Amino acid sequence: MSGIVFIISAPSGSGKTTLTNEILKLVPDLRFSISYTTRKPRGSEIHGREYHFVSRDTFDEMIRRGEFLEYANVFGNYYGTARSFLDEARAEGKDLLLDIDVQGAAQVKERLPEAVSVFILPPSREVLERRLRNRSQAENVGSPEVIQRRLEGAGKEIENYPNYDYILVNDRLEQSIDNLKAVMTAERLRRAGISPSPETEAMFKKAEESRLPNVREHAKEILASFAAPVLPGGNTR
Repeated sequence: MSGIVFIISAPSGSGKTTLTNEILKLVPDLRFSISYTTRKPRGSEIHGREYHFVSRDTFDEMIRRGEFLEYANVFGNYYGTARSFLDEARAEGKDLLLDIDVQGAAQVKERLPEAVSVFILPPSREVLERRLRNRSQAENVGSPEVIQRRLEGAGKEIENYPNYDYILVNDRLEQSIDNLKAVMTAERLRRAGISPSPETEAMFKKAEESRLPNVREHAKEILASFAAPVLPGGNTR
């Protein structure tokens, strides 16, 4: 394996967690980095599975010791990726998958310019709002203020899409999984110096369709939906 670092970012509620969980089942020799966070677990989250939940003091001590590849403050809580995950993946000859926000992605790309970055977009603001409401109900957090804050945060995050190598619009999960798998496969083959074969040509083509220049206009339309005026009831015009 080539030791590629794959960065996956997305606004809250875009389906990133489901997408990464599925891709880990399908793509071999891929190690997942479990982030550290100072926020409290939600719903059925378990320490060491979704996140390493630690205190602010512990997180600060890890920062002081230089243990993070990246870290960021998101809505008042800290999130970070331990350098040890990258070291372990390289030692095992595996690629590393990072599920991180736009702040963390920028830090990783600065330190590792060769990392492959993928931004997951919701189809529209309306779809994202529906997903956030469903998730909030599952987490017993039905506050309209929380949902509105997440929507506003999503709009700000989406503004960063031009900084990513690939853009995937998560409209249908199965298609999104296929597209992400194509991106990872194509990058592995390309970096190994393997030219497209009849068997892999479709993968290369699908990955190319997801490159930023080929999705930019669609991404602009989705971003524009977040700027639409909000009507009573939370709908956009």
